[in-house]
Amino acid sequence: MILSGLEIQKRMGKDIIIDPFDKRALNPNSYNLKLHNELLIYDEGVLDMKRLNRVKTIRIPDGGLELSPGRIYLGRTLEYTETDNLVPMLEGRSSVGRLGLFIHVTAGFGDVGFKGYWTLEIHCIQPIRIYPFVEICQIYYHSIEGPFVRYASGKYQNNRGIQPSLLYRDFEPGRNEMD
Repeated sequence: MILSGLEIQKRMGKDIIIDPFDKRALNPNSYNLKLHNELLIYDEGVLDMKRLNRVKTIRIPDGGLELSPGRIYLGRTLEYTETDNLVPMLEGRSSVGRLGLFIHVTAGFGDVGFKGYWTLEIHCIQPIRIYPFVEICQIYYHSIEGPFVRYASGKYQNNRGIQPSLLYRDFEPGRNEMD
């Protein structure tokens, strides 16, 4: 079951933390999140799953930044979120999607207990100009049934910024299966 906007507001400070929270960003069954003013781009011709790939940081100026198709841009939400006893999900806003801009490739699914900023896997169909602090996506919440283990991975939990892929850790001998 998906929580209504009124239920999201009711659970603020309890099962749900969104910081900063702005009541104007509340929708009938979701909450709009904003794009921070920084992006990461990979500084490699070919990405390798078995190693940490080099990245560089770019700032989105107030006048906007043109994104090109065929490239992945990693961004993050302005808002820090925490979720307990619920499964958070992230989707692009329909107005953003109608411009051919996607905010995630496959990682719109969150884990119960996640704490941090959401890394956005931004890509576009055609060149597009984006701006900092625009409401780019929406978070919504599902109830969870049955016993569960809260997310506590060392990979992405409690992050403080944009997170490039840490998949290479999965190839390390003796890794923790919960990472």
